Amino acid sequence: MNQRHNPPFVGAPDPELRNSPVVEDTDEEFEIYALEYPERPVCYFNNVAYQSGQFVCAGRGELLRCEEGVWVREGSCDPDNP
Repeated sequence: MNQRHNPPFVGAPDPELRNSPVVEDTDEEFEIYALEYPERPVCYFNNVAYQSGQFVCAGRGELLRCEEGVWVREGSCDPDNP
């Protein structure tokens, strides 16, 4: 099964742990963070590393995609309401 449709649930980010920034794909911040985190092959969520291209379900069902060191919001983890 495609991991986009069955991503691991990682809960809410713990501010005490290492977490990569979360941005909107169209957000101006994406360009800034992309410059700050160039060529990073992983994103962190609560001290766990995820490879670029991996998806996770965070918080209250928010689908995130790792994009070279930055989490990009992809929508909802609810398959009936993406």
